[in-house]
Amino acid sequence: MNCYAEEFEQKDQTVVRPQVVFGWELVLDLYECDDETISSEEDIQRFARELCKVLDMKAYGDPLTPYFGENQEHTKGYSLLQFIETSSITGHFSESTGAAYINIFSCREYDYDLVEEFTKNFFGAKRIQSRRLVRE
Repeated sequence: MNCYAEEFEQKDQTVVRPQVVFGWELVLDLYECDDETISSEEDIQRFARELCKVLDMKAYGDPLTPYFGENQEHTKGYSLLQFIETSSITGHFSESTGAAYINIFSCREYDYDLVEEFTKNFFGAKRIQSRRLVRE
């Protein structure tokens, strides 16, 4: 399953210490996004709902999309929080730079490539940087 054992020597005995993967996280930085999409609360909420379908995960409540960060031009825009039964989807959208910063964390494994492609296409990003993390 999603577990593995770590072996090490301790006083002439082999000890097996189980370690369990707690979750999987995908960190996406999207650049040169479609201006209208990242500036639309409705589109950002639709992204959260559709991503839950792509992930085959159940949303826990409605997506939260406050608009703030107006004290600095590059931070102004919507943020996203969508709880899912296995964890959360978060995002921050910079209208002035055309960038989106999205994190998908789940205690259930999912297809990183599928989520990257869906997210890039949804926001019309021309460039994307991703980091994949396994949380223990």
